[in-house]
Amino acid sequence: MNSKLKTTNSTLPFVFLNLAMTADGKIATANRVVSSFSSRRDREHMLELRATADAVMNGARTADLKPIHMGTGPAKYRRLRLRRGLAEYNLRVIVSGSGTLNPKAEVFRQRFSPIIILTTRRSPPRRLEALRAVADEVKVCGEHEIDFRRAFGWLRSKWNVRRLLCEGGGEINDALFRAGLVDELHLTICPRIFGGRTAPTIADGRGAGSLHQASQLELKSAKRHGDELFLVYRAKRKG
Repeated sequence: MNSKLKTTNSTLPFVFLNLAMTADGKIATANRVVSSFSSRRDREHMLELRATADAVMNGARTADLKPIHMGTGPAKYRRLRLRRGLAEYNLRVIVSGSGTLNPKAEVFRQRFSPIIILTTRRSPPRRLEALRAVADEVKVCGEHEIDFRRAFGWLRSKWNVRRLLCEGGGEINDALFRAGLVDELHLTICPRIFGGRTAPTIADGRGAGSLHQASQLELKSAKRHGDELFLVYRAKRKG
């Protein structure tokens, strides 16, 4: 792997998040109908980041509701990966705590790289059986919630995942921040206002109970492209 790509020296991968939000912090409208609102440049940025990752991770609802494949995109990004010493295609990791991921989702029809599902013991046996039929591996990590520290350690040791890119959703992001597993945050701020008390944000879920528990970030860079801001933060890991 190219030495310019940051990795960790621990038993865990380097975890970086890539997210786009409106100026009021939303990642979708309150009714979840609109969830794609960033520019072409932001979508290119997503593929550029994927070209540096051993694995890309998404939540089950993203995989269910969108015709996504979680792959590298056009050939030029695959060539970038190969020049960096990475596999031509990234692994794909989907998080489904209750096993409700649709086995007929579009992502399972694209067989260019392994698909790994992280779940918990809440998943009924019949759902696990259906997912094992379409995924390359289903890993149970936790009783009621995903134990991401354990899961990421397993991804590092078994699948050699040194750089893991997480693209949401909000509850997964919140869990990763609370567990102190995030190393870097790439955040695009888009010139829109969605509003809505129930509209999802980049970090939903349980959240921090106090200022002391809040995740601490350090701004590394800020670039403007048109009316969008591309920010990169370094996150301080906990524990």
